[in-house]
Amino acid sequence: MLPKLQVALDNTSLKDALASIRDIGEHIDVIEVGTILHVAEGLEPVRCLRALYPEKIILADIKGADAGSLLAKQCYGAGATWMTVICCAEIPTMTGMLDVAKSYESDKDVQIELYGDWTWDHATSWKKAGLTQVVYHRSRDAQAAGQNWGPKDLEKLNKLCDMGFDVTVTGGLAVEDIKLFKDLPIYCFIAGRSIRDAKCPVTAAKSFKSEISTYWS
Repeated sequence: MLPKLQVALDNTSLKDALASIRDIGEHIDVIEVGTILHVAEGLEPVRCLRALYPEKIILADIKGADAGSLLAKQCYGAGATWMTVICCAEIPTMTGMLDVAKSYESDKDVQIELYGDWTWDHATSWKKAGLTQVVYHRSRDAQAAGQNWGPKDLEKLNKLCDMGFDVTVTGGLAVEDIKLFKDLPIYCFIAGRSIRDAKCPVTAAKSFKSEISTYWS
């Protein structure tokens, strides 16, 4: 299966986010309302993007940690297709979100954001609870410290895939990074600044899609 391409809108205003997505929206699969944008504008970006792109997957990247079902009702009610929960959240928080997702149409889902010291026991418990999507990160802070993708990342990604998760990869991805993951059944790649801040964002988005198509069919 061809991995999806997701663009993270980590803009600090709705106006800037809409300007960022205007030309590239048709070229990507998932439009992410980033955590930074949520802090700045609440759920209004989700509502606007749903109106503008009724057929696209819209992700509300709230990284929820508590009150799962209440947050899910807000996100899905605003038009989100997917929403995120932080990996340190308790299982009832995650399943609360998932239960609300299942009460809507079948495309609603919850992604677990993998930050910090999560364990394989945690991953087993998530799978047992019915969670199927995880997002593997190289954080902004790790990027700033010069931490690159390496064998340990690929080993973890391979194990997550073997466990049956739909795995999304993110963290300062550039087009030339895509080939690093070519032997894995990656579900989705997230690019933010490398597309939004490119000289020609449309060309950048097309380059990502072309590179993905080179290694997956």
